[in-house]
Amino acid sequence: MDAFAILVGFARNNAWANHRLYAACARLSPADLHATRTSFFPTIMKTLCHNLIVDWYYLDALTRGGKGRTVFASVEPFSAIEPLRAAQRETDARLVAFTEALRAPAELDEAVSLARADHVQVETVGRVLLHLFEHQIHHRGQVHAMLAGTPVKPPQLDEFFLREELPLRRSELEELGLPLE
Repeated sequence: MDAFAILVGFARNNAWANHRLYAACARLSPADLHATRTSFFPTIMKTLCHNLIVDWYYLDALTRGGKGRTVFASVEPFSAIEPLRAAQRETDARLVAFTEALRAPAELDEAVSLARADHVQVETVGRVLLHLFEHQIHHRGQVHAMLAGTPVKPPQLDEFFLREELPLRRSELEELGLPLE
């Protein structure tokens, strides 16, 4: 397996895990979504919004969209779960498409400019993608833990895309338009 297949796999798994997590969160009441809980961000909604905003930031940098830090204008751009869920799904699809379009090893070493508060940080495409996936995993884990304190059971998220487990995720992959591999 080459680096491209691994990154595409991470992007697809990221979309699938978000899909599962949002399905669980969509079953919560607005009060449960906005209730103060123990975590880095104090609510499930704030954590989900943070993950989306950071996805916007890094995907904008990767695609040279030019928005930079303006994506951070609102710390909670959505107050209801369904519009947030739709925005995350659209962003996940863009991230999958970005990774699927990578072809040459040199593309992973291309420079990406990240506008920081006091400087421009330069990283490579490959490093930014790895960081983005780790960031998502980290905060999904926080939401997963917060769900344990609600009436909704946290979904299974730690099954990676093993061939034998395809029947367990087939309908979700079809719903997301991802290949059945």
